[in-house]
Amino acid sequence: MAKLYFNYSAMNAGKSTVLLQASHNYRERGMQTMLLTSAADDRVGVGTIASRIGLAERAETFAPDDDLFRRIAEESERRRLGCVLVDEAQFLSEAQVWQLARVADNLGVPVMCYGLRTDFQGKLFPGSATLLAIADNLREIRTICWCGRKATMVVRLDGEGRVIEEGDQVSIGGEESYVSLCRRHWEEKDIGPNAQLRISL
Repeated sequence: MAKLYFNYSAMNAGKSTVLLQASHNYRERGMQTMLLTSAADDRVGVGTIASRIGLAERAETFAPDDDLFRRIAEESERRRLGCVLVDEAQFLSEAQVWQLARVADNLGVPVMCYGLRTDFQGKLFPGSATLLAIADNLREIRTICWCGRKATMVVRLDGEGRVIEEGDQVSIGGEESYVSLCRRHWEEKDIGPNAQLRISL
């Protein structure tokens, strides 16, 4: 029975690497996959899922108003899909998460979503909140804080490396803009003893 999966973590935990590996595993066994990523993420070019270790693959993009059930249903008529994999799932709308649930329930195609759970203010993204509520399987992909504890939160930095506490929920950036921290150091806004080294990289 097909299921809706949500694989979540803080920044820089390797979500995209895990997604690309999962897609490779399906294809290695002769099954076809459909990759989706947010049109808002242009860090390595729109429509590309890329990992920090150098893996990358082209993907279709989604915007907030897209009907993902219709798009996936049309694609599944052209070719038999073994799995749909969604990167940057935090940017899904609530309606789109329900559309993906219907892909699993009505089309019988597993859907694996990968994304952040919370933003830099510690608040749930709408897509993540809905996935946490209705996904069949939840899996945390772990990364660590500078202190060695599990990182569950993320802070946003300005150009000088200072922690920003206000701003739009969505601001695309990578290691130069975000630092993953444990809850204690997120609350203390403490990005660690190597903060200057991180900023200069």
